[in-house]
Amino acid sequence: MKVKNWMVSDLITITPDKTVEDALHIMKLHSIRHLPVVEGDSLKGLVTESSLRAYLSPEKQKLPIREVMIINPVTIDPETSIDEAARLIYKYKIGGLPIVSKGKLKGIITVTDILEAFIELLGILKTSSRVDVVPEDGDLDDVLEEIKRWGGKIISIGMDVNLSGEKVYFIRLEKMPLEGLASQLASKGHKVVSFIE
Repeated sequence: MKVKNWMVSDLITITPDKTVEDALHIMKLHSIRHLPVVEGDSLKGLVTESSLRAYLSPEKQKLPIREVMIINPVTIDPETSIDEAARLIYKYKIGGLPIVSKGKLKGIITVTDILEAFIELLGILKTSSRVDVVPEDGDLDDVLEEIKRWGGKIISIGMDVNLSGEKVYFIRLEKMPLEGLASQLASKGHKVVSFIE
């Protein structure tokens, strides 16, 4: 999944000559926490709700944005993957990333946008069933073949390692009865940790 498919491209921006007071007003009016600073369509900096906290006194609110903006914020290209955007947000402990292509601001993506993308990818909001299984000898292909034989349609697969060092696969399926499938998987030596119909 590419950032360009999840970014906000209908941007609210501010120019460097505006004041902190202007920025606070714009952010409150539009219920946003990230405000790109632009000249034309060129990104010059970024102000955020947290970066402006130091400028809330009446005298500091008169300062121009150019004096308080984050210069050279971390940015990404529209073709960047959602995974990479999430890694950068986590690495730099930031809430959003401006998206720039050939020096021009194209959009912004926030933690909320990335969370929405992952929720859709994982099918969490869809009505679904789930089976959690440790495949016999790590043979996930056999588990997936068995699910297919039972008419299961896979939405997503996640994986974690339990305390015993076993790989547990969380297989989300379109809604279906799972008791028979779970019994069949167990009879073939796969360890069914749990299932939710």
